[in-house]
Amino acid sequence: MTNEMIGWDIGGAHVKAAVMNGRGELTAVFQKPCPLWQGMDKLRSAVEAILSELPTVSYRHAITMTGELVDLFAGRDDGVKTILATMVELLPGGELLVYAGRLGFLDASKVNHNHYAAIASANWLASASYAARKVGSGLLVDIGSTTTDILLLDRGRVAAEGYSDYERLATQELVYTGIVRTAVMAFAESVEDQGREVGLMAEYFATAADVYRLTGELDEVHDQSDTADGAEKSVLASARRLSRMIGCDFDLAELPRWQRLAHHLREKQLSRIRLGCERQLARSALSGSGPFVGAGIGRFLVRQLAESMGKPYLDFSALFPASSNENGMSAADCAPAAAVACLSGKN
Repeated sequence: MTNEMIGWDIGGAHVKAAVMNGRGELTAVFQKPCPLWQGMDKLRSAVEAILSELPTVSYRHAITMTGELVDLFAGRDDGVKTILATMVELLPGGELLVYAGRLGFLDASKVNHNHYAAIASANWLASASYAARKVGSGLLVDIGSTTTDILLLDRGRVAAEGYSDYERLATQELVYTGIVRTAVMAFAESVEDQGREVGLMAEYFATAADVYRLTGELDEVHDQSDTADGAEKSVLASARRLSRMIGCDFDLAELPRWQRLAHHLREKQLSRIRLGCERQLARSALSGSGPFVGAGIGRFLVRQLAESMGKPYLDFSALFPASSNENGMSAADCAPAAAVACLSGKN
């Protein structure tokens, strides 16, 4: 049996993969855009693009997902069933395991409709379970392109209140905000500009990526989604899109104004995530040594939160043996994929 394992995280906007060798070292990490709501061909293209960059050897595979949520599917069960069938087709020959959350890993050939609810959107539990095993106690905060997961880790276990998306939204363990795809109109109802509080237009004029291009914190390798207007991803184009959010036209001479606006919006988003962190910490007498474990492409915000809240910070990538990746992606960027690659090896 091959010792090479690929962990897959099939999202609604991206496909992520982490390759692990027999020594438990991550040898490659990938993220490819996959606007799944546009059709299953997007998933096929993304998976094939990743496989094309790997040596042609036999791999074992472990899959987790959130892509079943997109409106391409009639519902979650339909999404899970369709995604699994497609992955079986794309990954023939090797062992294929499916992460079913609290049920553990299931052989793909044995998955049936009774398992779909456990499989749907369980990727957060994979990341949190792996972090809990490595850290013991702390708070995992995974800020991605679209969502933020906030999970309390308590003595080696994941102390989650909710499981489904509905339950996790209610407990603020899932905060639907990220640093690329989130519409700016979802950040807040108003923002400070030139000493005034100004309402934000409820229009899809700009996204979080525009905010973080203007703050200088969005790495180009993570900037894989389309802009709101289909235009370029430059600082000036981002400033133009942000200016529309408060009913203004863009003037190059006012670029500092829009950079300040971006920082105000950043603070609005950060405050929302902080509330979720405070809610989780209030549930436990988390020791002073329990770190904030930062994952996701927005983990620079987790580091700031840890510092402001008096907690140590630990990068999710530090939980893995040192590895190099030529494309600039890390284990922390694709935490669920890396986690299922490792956890499945202990199945």
